[in-house]
Amino acid sequence: MPFIEHIISLYAPHYCVGCGAESGVLLCPGCAEALPRAPSRCYKCKAVSRASETCKRCRSGSPLAHVYVATHYDDEQVRKLLHATKYERARDGIQSMVDCIVPALSGLPNDVLLVPVPTASSRVRQRGYDQAVLLAHEIGVRTNLHSARFLARIGQAHQVGAGRTKRIEHLKGAFRSVHNRGLRDAHIVLVDDVLTTGATLETAARVLKQAGVAQVDAIVFAQA
Repeated sequence: MPFIEHIISLYAPHYCVGCGAESGVLLCPGCAEALPRAPSRCYKCKAVSRASETCKRCRSGSPLAHVYVATHYDDEQVRKLLHATKYERARDGIQSMVDCIVPALSGLPNDVLLVPVPTASSRVRQRGYDQAVLLAHEIGVRTNLHSARFLARIGQAHQVGAGRTKRIEHLKGAFRSVHNRGLRDAHIVLVDDVLTTGATLETAARVLKQAGVAQVDAIVFAQA
């Protein structure tokens, strides 16, 4: 927890979004332990797969080799945690998300690069931070994996509430790769908070592939 947020919490402590207890964090240890864990499966068709691998049937239409999902978006505690973190400026929610994400990443090689999927700059200004950037940084701290901002966002298209077709349309030209020299033959793990249709992750992955990345995986806190 950042120092300033720690000071604020002494005078206006967080209440757990799950049980309502004054816990100092957005999700108390008990409620965090009770969050449903997502099974290892293909992110597109939901078929059981090894190490969250995109299944053979879906792989032909996806640039993502594996998509690791920590929990389910339809859980009430998960939705409350995400809402507080993204729309109520409760940065401490990032730590609770990372607590859930890290166990889902066991077995990753230590040379992968964590790359946040950048949020539209208008959203970043509203919140005061980019939650994907914070997630990637904190996951890196916990796992000793390096995080780097190899993607930049172009435009202000917002995806909330849009279906897959609209999302794909909005996302055309939404990302560009930066610092391409470091991307050649790299193994990238994209980091984001929520997976809905998969269009955002797939668009970002294709941009990275075009820049020479060898393999692109992804990790998200929750899947809708």
